[in-house]
Amino acid sequence: MPEARTETIILNMGPQHPSTHGVLRLVLELEGEVILGATPVIGYLHTGFEKEMEHRTYHQNIVFPARIEYLATFVEETAYVLAVEKLLGVTPPPRAQAARVILSELSRIASHLVALGSSAIDLNVTSLFLYCLQDREEILDILEMVSGQRMMHGFLRIGGMQWDLPEGFEARVRALMDRLPARIDEYDRLLTDNLIWRRRTEGIAVLSAQDALRYGCTGPMLRGSGVAYDVRKAFPYSGYDQYDFDVPVRWNGDAFDRYLVRLEEMRQSRRIITQALDRLPGGPWIVDDRKVALPPRAELTRSMEAVIHQFKLVSEGLHPPPGEVYAAVESPRGEKGYYLVSDGSNRPARVRVRSGSFNNLQALPVMIHRGTVADVVVAIASIDIVLGDVDR
Repeated sequence: MPEARTETIILNMGPQHPSTHGVLRLVLELEGEVILGATPVIGYLHTGFEKEMEHRTYHQNIVFPARIEYLATFVEETAYVLAVEKLLGVTPPPRAQAARVILSELSRIASHLVALGSSAIDLNVTSLFLYCLQDREEILDILEMVSGQRMMHGFLRIGGMQWDLPEGFEARVRALMDRLPARIDEYDRLLTDNLIWRRRTEGIAVLSAQDALRYGCTGPMLRGSGVAYDVRKAFPYSGYDQYDFDVPVRWNGDAFDRYLVRLEEMRQSRRIITQALDRLPGGPWIVDDRKVALPPRAELTRSMEAVIHQFKLVSEGLHPPPGEVYAAVESPRGEKGYYLVSDGSNRPARVRVRSGSFNNLQALPVMIHRGTVADVVVAIASIDIVLGDVDR
């Protein structure tokens, strides 16, 4: 008998495949249905934001971060303004810091709702997707109430916020936080003990702690593999060290554990928000520094100095001292950092974004090796990538 030969085939999955959560192409090497190799091909959504930011003033650049990780825009904006504030040596007032915490955690919950709903619909659980989007709409309504925009807010400012939180904000957020636990518990009941859900996620797309660290994974990807790293705990910012919350960790490193981590993170975000509301101070929402923040409009009618400061800030912008900084926050997808280099001019000489999605995606070939084509959909959903965060 002639010796049997095994042939492999190359399959392009994407870039238009609906389960890739954006414009991602995977080149799969298959032996039947078994995956022997996988190569993520990115760049279809490349925007060049990092280079664009080097040709605009520090204030003009506030519009870009929200368009990178567009499912958690307030988290992204916080990372950028923190980096510029670090260059300037500026600390926002307590009210602005507490408000940033509330808005960032609302963005985290909204982002995890999209991750949960899209993961479910990838596995043909369509009803949960609609439930999650319904709850997310309530959060987007609140964010629109604050900034005037449902997404791409451009609301935070270097040294604080564009304006104060609107009247009725606290009551509306408290009402949402009162309803949220029952909604999260409902998602828990619908999925956690669902036999089909568990068989499609348990033991699928496994990522060990060693591989997660090797590829620089962060966020639920890393914590789902047993490593309790959270920027809010390791390097607190915006007063996170004053809040009592836990870092959810699971140890199996599979798609099911990453789902459980995100579910618990929504509960912890609610804990943080309620604490921030309880201690939300009054006072200014932006620093009282005319070389950093625009003067109040009322001053323009009686102070020539205020007019001069406004003219210089609007037309020329800030001039941070020469130096380089790195500021990081905990986004829904892991560590989001901004590296800025200042040469003393009104524009950054270098901007580099450290995105959670990019590093997490690099671990995909390891997660799906020797799995099946059907497992690829589960793996991508469990990573929760944002392609704007990958390509930049």
